[in-house]
Amino acid sequence: MSGSTQPARGTRDFLPDDIRRRQHVIDVVRDVYEHYGFEPLETPAFENIETLLGKYGEEGNKLIFKILKRGEHEHTGEADLALRYDLTVPLARVVAQYQNDLPKFFKRYQIQPVWRADRPARGRFREFYQCDLDAIGSTSPTVEAEILAAVSDILLRLGFDDFSIRLNHRQLLTGLLNVAGVSARLHNDALVALDKLDKIGRDGVAKEFAARGIPGDAVEKCLAFFDANEVEQPLDTLTRIEWVFERAEPAIDNLRQIIALTEGTSAGKRLRIDLSLARGLSYYTGAIMEISVAQLAGSLGGGGRYDNLVGMFLGRDVPACGFSLGLERIIVVMTERTMFPPAVAGSAVDIMVTLWNENGRADAVRLASDLRRGGLRVDVYPEADKLGKQFKYAGARGVPFVAIVGDDERARGEVAIKDMRSGEQTAMPADQAAGFVRRKATAENADNAEPSQP
Repeated sequence: MSGSTQPARGTRDFLPDDIRRRQHVIDVVRDVYEHYGFEPLETPAFENIETLLGKYGEEGNKLIFKILKRGEHEHTGEADLALRYDLTVPLARVVAQYQNDLPKFFKRYQIQPVWRADRPARGRFREFYQCDLDAIGSTSPTVEAEILAAVSDILLRLGFDDFSIRLNHRQLLTGLLNVAGVSARLHNDALVALDKLDKIGRDGVAKEFAARGIPGDAVEKCLAFFDANEVEQPLDTLTRIEWVFERAEPAIDNLRQIIALTEGTSAGKRLRIDLSLARGLSYYTGAIMEISVAQLAGSLGGGGRYDNLVGMFLGRDVPACGFSLGLERIIVVMTERTMFPPAVAGSAVDIMVTLWNENGRADAVRLASDLRRGGLRVDVYPEADKLGKQFKYAGARGVPFVAIVGDDERARGEVAIKDMRSGEQTAMPADQAAGFVRRKATAENADNAEPSQP
């Protein structure tokens, strides 16, 4: 009996339509990243295990896919390698490794898969792509403003118009935890739990706090803050909250600068201060950010400043800030909302050449070559068959045009082009077919085009 043909749990196969949608999003992401001066980078799928361990907090360590030693060392059952958990820690390693070869201010983007040994739930996967951009070498809030503008531009180009960017600061959260009486050694645990506030609610977070050994009175003081204050509020009101004003004024000033710098960008009117935003990863040190879409659980991406991470490899702190867009989540939402352009959702072929009879094979291949030289994507029906069956096949694949060269057309040096959507059929000299199809496709795409985003 043969085994299951299902892919491994938490992974997926991508069929042609899936690939086209993914490539559309990736092309937009890459184009915007490059317009903001970010350069491409790729790193290996796996890292030395010590590179990854200890960088993501206790919960992150549990989700790292470990690779056992191989060959003569296999019997030890020990791991020396691991699949990358994210793209940020590998970037930090690269900066440390190539510090003398990189510019003073290194701006890179990276679009590659990562792996998490998580229990797959609906819409979540063990293998998924991240679309990261990071800026290394500057503490200036200009970095955060540029990153926020870039990701906002991407979402607008993809057709999103109902998103907001939640903004908070790790120093504000540190101030809150200190006032609540949470010991410094438990701060990372508290932030991991607090990061789930919008998912599991106040009671769920309280249980997680308790499970992580945080005293009950500290739990109540911390959560009471969110009971007494609006989670989302204008920046100016934060200075009227006593614990913030006394302990985190530099963080308030930093957020104020970021907001001011984004005013002239597409992100300007979408920023929201959200005091509950925690970002569970332990390496964040400053401003943190996350994209939310109206009436959708979860986020489309997030990031923040991490000025100490590179120092773990380099021995000295290097300022850094980055953001990661969730490719899978974006594609799911765009598919559900039918946001993909017709050309992406449609066929990968512009025109199919029919095969009238076995004697016409050479003519069909020659015509296909001519059409390809004319800039079209062309398929050739491989077997002589009834035209009705060939039309049915083209329709099932969403092919918009079909080229027909029968005995009469061949005698006249012509080709008949059938528009599969309107049913119209037009005869013309063979050397005019490519231009005819391009003009028709351009006109139809213009008719179907949505108004551009502001």
